Amino acid sequence: MTATSSESATGVPPDDSSIKVVDLFSGAGGFSAGFRAYEPDGPGSSPFKSVAAVEYDEVAAATYAANFGQSHVANVDIATWDPEPYKGKVDVVMGGPPCQGFSALHRNNPKKPKSDDPRNQLWVEYVRVVAAIRPRIFVLENVDRFLKSQEFESLKEATTNGGPLADYTLRWKILNSADYGVPQARRRAIVIATRNDVGEPLEHPHPTHSREVGPLQPRLDGVDEPEQLLPWLPVGATVFSLTPKKARKTELPTRSDKPLGVTLPGPYKTAELHIGRNPTLLSQARYRAIPPGGNRHDLREKTAVIEGVETELSTPSWDRHNSGSGDVMGRLHEDRPSVTIRTEFYKPEKGRYLHPREDRPITHYEAALIQGFPLDFKWFGTKVQIARQIGNAVPIGLGRALAKAIHRRLQG
Repeated sequence: MTATSSESATGVPPDDSSIKVVDLFSGAGGFSAGFRAYEPDGPGSSPFKSVAAVEYDEVAAATYAANFGQSHVANVDIATWDPEPYKGKVDVVMGGPPCQGFSALHRNNPKKPKSDDPRNQLWVEYVRVVAAIRPRIFVLENVDRFLKSQEFESLKEATTNGGPLADYTLRWKILNSADYGVPQARRRAIVIATRNDVGEPLEHPHPTHSREVGPLQPRLDGVDEPEQLLPWLPVGATVFSLTPKKARKTELPTRSDKPLGVTLPGPYKTAELHIGRNPTLLSQARYRAIPPGGNRHDLREKTAVIEGVETELSTPSWDRHNSGSGDVMGRLHEDRPSVTIRTEFYKPEKGRYLHPREDRPITHYEAALIQGFPLDFKWFGTKVQIARQIGNAVPIGLGRALAKAIHRRLQG
């Protein structure tokens, strides 16, 4: 469509006073949902407007389109995306390049050094887009190990004299989502860059919550009166108290649509995602044997009669390892935030993903609530694909805290 006199090539009216955002590696839209959730003047008052979202995975792109609109979603490889039409028309660029190459989960992989992982090189495309658009602020989210990577050193070098981002000043910090009202202790590296002509560099938002109440912190709005930190939100009261009492299903409803031209399963609202697995009898016996707050260590020397055969509940591998993660086959603690929700949260053998009281893994519905997604958020994909979108998302509460700080900085 050809832009009219009152509409730019990006589809944004020139007199639109909203804060324009480009969401790179957008995934299902956790970052965008967090920015939209910041409503300083009540429901529907978010000052942020997404004008472009780039996502290679067609299922995640479809989820994004279902919630934020189809017209500005580019389901393409970011290396092929042209940012030039947005040059000088965007206030904020945000995104989290795929981070598996930096993750501690892969630090012992002898087959490929982390610096050679092609996923790590995607940050170069992020820099390319930022350098072309020149937003007032850009935000990069990644796992905490990113700050110790060669890629991060290269990013800092890009802001030195002669670099493509020489007119930006970086601030970086590891933030815990639980410190911002998210019932999940998820640590992430957050890099904030402010264009030098905007003024003093934007600092990271002050926490609003803490493991223990206090100390006092200055308010973000500049008011001298300090406010006391609130306690971390427990996952039991904030999430599992909302779990439907009806029986869990094992399959999603039969439904399909094609928001971006490709027919996919969905859409499904978050409220429809209370789905479980069909665990084996051995798995069921293990779940029952793990006490509140327990894990795989509680299975040692325990047996159960399964189909008439007395069976060991632990495994030789688990018995040989006294160190390492104690979260495998662990129950979530009801009185504290959950552990990090990863992409396979429905597998207790991957971490502390058993329900605090019930003998089952957490469901997609519960994982989405832990991440902060609203009940009416729409999802496309299979069970596995939706789980991956949930686990890869930026928690809504963390995005909202960043949006608040950015809004006040740009308006102030």
